[in-house]
Amino acid sequence: METETRRLFERYERLFRQALAGEADMDEVASLYASDFIAASPAGVMSGKNDQQLRNVMAQGYAHYRDIGTRRMRIRDIRVAPIDGLHCMASVAWTATYARDDLAETAIDFEVHYLVQIRGGEARVFGWVSGDEQALLKRHGVV
Repeated sequence: METETRRLFERYERLFRQALAGEADMDEVASLYASDFIAASPAGVMSGKNDQQLRNVMAQGYAHYRDIGTRRMRIRDIRVAPIDGLHCMASVAWTATYARDDLAETAIDFEVHYLVQIRGGEARVFGWVSGDEQALLKRHGVV
């Protein structure tokens, strides 16, 4: 489980880098996620399906990250806590780096907790819990 989960997030990080470069294959990005998922943040809880709408929303999200000056998204650490034989929680510590003409290079550390399922030998995200991204970006002058 640990190996498959780490492999999942290595792909996640690589695909995020490609998306920041404007070279994302949204079908490959969507393959990181289960057919259905849940997400929780200070804004509330939502659920969704891994469909064309998800691909469109993710593409818009990556465009927004590029617009605000996101240059890099790097994993600092991954902690995997098994739940049972097929599920775990992966706490992923990220560093996002931003830079624009009006913003000196700024690195922001944050953590997201992902729910992961192993099916057919492959790990996929079926949920995540994140903090208040907008407040963090405002505090650092990114938005």
